Amino acid sequence: MPELEKLHAGHAAAVLAFELVNRAYFAASISDRGDEFFDRYPDRHSASLAEQEAGICAFYVLVADDGSVLGRFNLYDIEDGTAKLGYRVAQQVAGRGVATATVRELCRIAATRHGLRTLRAATSHANVASQKVLTKAGFVPVGPATPADLGGKPGTWYQRDLQP
Repeated sequence: MPELEKLHAGHAAAVLAFELVNRAYFAASISDRGDEFFDRYPDRHSASLAEQEAGICAFYVLVADDGSVLGRFNLYDIEDGTAKLGYRVAQQVAGRGVATATVRELCRIAATRHGLRTLRAATSHANVASQKVLTKAGFVPVGPATPADLGGKPGTWYQRDLQP
């Protein structure tokens, strides 16, 4: 069974492999990270760990039995009991309920481990799969997301109030 693990230094190679293998798949529905992200990934991974240590963000990876990464699930801009949620899952597990189940689990973790009361997530109008994940995980639409929020694409903000 895949395990949701808090990001650590040992995940760097598996996360980079996940991002590279799924790059074209992700770019079809969300903005591409660009070559620099991949070229400088070790620095980016270290920066993410520093942000996590500072309490600004909490990064999680869904790890398969073989150690490969099946998904990334991030809580970022943590402040005053609220955080933004971002996630992506590998093409090989998309459409199987993996994202929905893991977002639900992360909501539980956000409340119990991080003391969060509210999560917000934005998705583009074109990303119907992400809209379904959020809705099935208990999020409700709360207003428009600007193209600046979503890498140039219009969309919707969703919110879920958490209960410990």
